[in-house]
Order: sequence, then C-alpha cells, then structure tokens
Amino acid sequence: MMIRKMTAVALILGSLVTPGLVAAETEGAVDAGVQEKLTAQLVAEGYDVRQFKAEDGLIEVYVVKDGKMEELWFDASLKQVAHEEGDEG
Repeated sequence: MMIRKMTAVALILGSLVTPGLVAAETEGAVDAGVQEKLTAQLVAEGYDVRQFKAEDGLIEVYVVKDGKMEELWFDASLKQVAHEEGDEG
C-alpha cells in the first residue's frame, strides 16, 4: 500500500515538473517554415543566415553581411522591427 501511495505521489509530481521541462526544451525554437521564408528573404538581400532564435516574443536572426555579424529582429508577421538587448518586447 505504501508503494502505491509513493508511486502516485511521484506521478503527480512528475506531471507538475514536465510542462516546465518541455517549455525549456522548446524555448528559442523557431518554426521551420518561418525559417525558410526568412532565409529566402534575407539571402535575397545579401545576408548569410547563421541562426534563428525566438526571444521576447520576436524572432532573432543572426546574419553576416559584408563580413559583419548582425542580429535582426522580426515580429510574428515577419516584419523587421527594432530591438535592443534588454527590451521587454
């Protein structure tokens, strides 16, 4: 009986922790379709796209152009927006 109670408690605690772990694993992920669209747009503008990251409700794209690394920010509609590190969005 004690083992059943301990198992039940472990399952309940596990269900409370799991959503946080899942969120941490997907934080920063950008949809593959969005990446394709932005990559095509940015390559056409002369950028070499290096990395995508979701942050502060925006899409952060690391690019290189003319030998200089830049960070570009886009909203959900893929419109480029101004963003400074530390902004709340």
